Amino acid sequence: MLSRKEKIQEKKQLTVAPGFWDDAKRATAVIKAMQDDEVWVNVYEENEQRLGELEIWFSYYKSGDIEEAEYAAYYQAAMLEIEALEYKSTLTDAEDKLTALLQINPGAGGTESQDWAEMLLRMYRMYGEKKGWNVSVVDYQNGEGAGIKMATLQLEGDFAYGFLKNENGIHRLVRISPFDANAKRHTSFASVFVYPLIDDSIDILVNPSDLIWDFFRSGGSGGQNVNKVETAVRLTHVPSGIIVSCQQARTQGENREKAMKMLQSKLHEIELQKKNAAKDSVNANKKKIEWGSQIRSYVFHPYKMIKDHRTNYEVSNPEAVMNGDLDGFVKSGLMKK
Repeated sequence: MLSRKEKIQEKKQLTVAPGFWDDAKRATAVIKAMQDDEVWVNVYEENEQRLGELEIWFSYYKSGDIEEAEYAAYYQAAMLEIEALEYKSTLTDAEDKLTALLQINPGAGGTESQDWAEMLLRMYRMYGEKKGWNVSVVDYQNGEGAGIKMATLQLEGDFAYGFLKNENGIHRLVRISPFDANAKRHTSFASVFVYPLIDDSIDILVNPSDLIWDFFRSGGSGGQNVNKVETAVRLTHVPSGIIVSCQQARTQGENREKAMKMLQSKLHEIELQKKNAAKDSVNANKKKIEWGSQIRSYVFHPYKMIKDHRTNYEVSNPEAVMNGDLDGFVKSGLMKK
């Protein structure tokens, strides 16, 4: 069996063979496969390098050239990097490396749940920015009074979908409501649905007669064109009932193209889940957004704790998590597999 390095070399030889680029689709698939192999070769080499450096530092410590505290600090830092590479190595599904689309919807409860949905939107934006990803708002619908009715983020970066795929589900908040004059404790719910943005190597055929297009003026913040021209689009796929909206781009044509790609991505995700019914996040996403169906609880009062009910991982510093420090929850979900 060929090693990944040997596979990379084999594919590199193909790219310079006569006629390789005559079949553009095949050529693209070969290049992508080569890039995928290179990712895992790099992961292995990074682990190997960290362990080699750790052995050198240990020899310094044993010979008395550095203090124990200095060696312990380097050991801890090296272990954190190796652990990060270890749980990255669990991302072996073909879709894991793709861009993620993350949709947030508030549950029942009006202003309370709409405000909670906006808090989650901010949390995921900050998480993506901390990871160094390109984060953009594809669709945004203002709530009544506060928060959002719905929003969709696009997170483009290294294994974005793989890291975020376990965020699918209901998120529950317990806090003293800032909207309650009597300062009573409230419980709010919001749903998060994550799916991969398919690339050109994946073909999803859609019958144009199954589509209904609607056009409207963009809402939310940003841009001189907002609320002036009908650049935003809403696309309904009649057979599945899927509805997607896009107001990210400045022109209607660009938003039409993006909406079609989002629809194809959702249809692709449904097909993936049909092949893996035990992890049917599509059906899970259709659960009623209420008590008992949550995957994670965020408690701000009467104590402070965030707990994932699938892995039992919990932290007592919700402020850090709401500022995008999600790595602990992501890691616990990936390592549980």
